[in-house]
Amino acid sequence: MKYDLEDRLTLFSGNVLDLCRKLPKDVVNNPLISQIVRSATSIGANYCEANAGASKKDFKNKIFICKKEAQETNYWFKLLEKSNPNNSQEIRSLKDENSQFILIFGKIISTLNSKTPNF
Repeated sequence: MKYDLEDRLTLFSGNVLDLCRKLPKDVVNNPLISQIVRSATSIGANYCEANAGASKKDFKNKIFICKKEAQETNYWFKLLEKSNPNNSQEIRSLKDENSQFILIFGKIISTLNSKTPNF
């Protein structure tokens, strides 16, 4: 079975969008939904950019941004879960997937640092 992180990130982004469409639109959720849509979909977009990077340094920088966006996304998941207890199981599942992305990008960065510590 071929493992494709880009496909996994695309599926994740779509699942976040599906969740956001289900959530009630109100004064609390609207800004949270807006924020998580931007940060969650940015992870995959930055990963695509990383793979098209002009240099190893560019690749590493984009992967670092992927990790930062995933960390921000976890924050928004926490707030969404608090404000939407009826959807907490689905939110938790997506948050768990996102936490795996943080670990994956952290490992990529760690590997890059150990191979070429000066860039």
